[in-house]
Amino acid sequence: MSIQKILAISGKPGLYELKIQTRTGFVAESLLDGKKITVGMRANVSLLSEIAVYTYSEEVRLAEVFKAIATKENDGMAMSHKEDDAKLKAYFREILPEFDEDRVYTSDIKKILNWYNLLQPKGFVSVEALSKEIKQEEETPAAE
Repeated sequence: MSIQKILAISGKPGLYELKIQTRTGFVAESLLDGKKITVGMRANVSLLSEIAVYTYSEEVRLAEVFKAIATKENDGMAMSHKEDDAKLKAYFREILPEFDEDRVYTSDIKKILNWYNLLQPKGFVSVEALSKEIKQEEETPAAE
């Protein structure tokens, strides 16, 4: 299982798995309830594999952040995204000590933890799966 085909769609709750591409967009399946939806080309869509978190020195890919959470939690669930802001920031600092507090908002931390807890029971964010994925990304140079 890979997060390469997992999408966050603006204005829609949860995460979606890309199923097929069509002429006018694509079909995605909700990871929350399994319902399929069609998404047009104009929709604001983000692939989780393309998202990164700011640190003071670089940007860290979301897969690496998920791997750090999975390592800390022994492939278990992370802290709830509904905790208070101070607890969330302290928890995130344990995972990614160098995150840029001026550019990574509490809402971003909540979203990352919520996504992790949504993907974890489905097997997308185990340490083993993420290690393979990160290694594949490093071996395949990005086309410029």
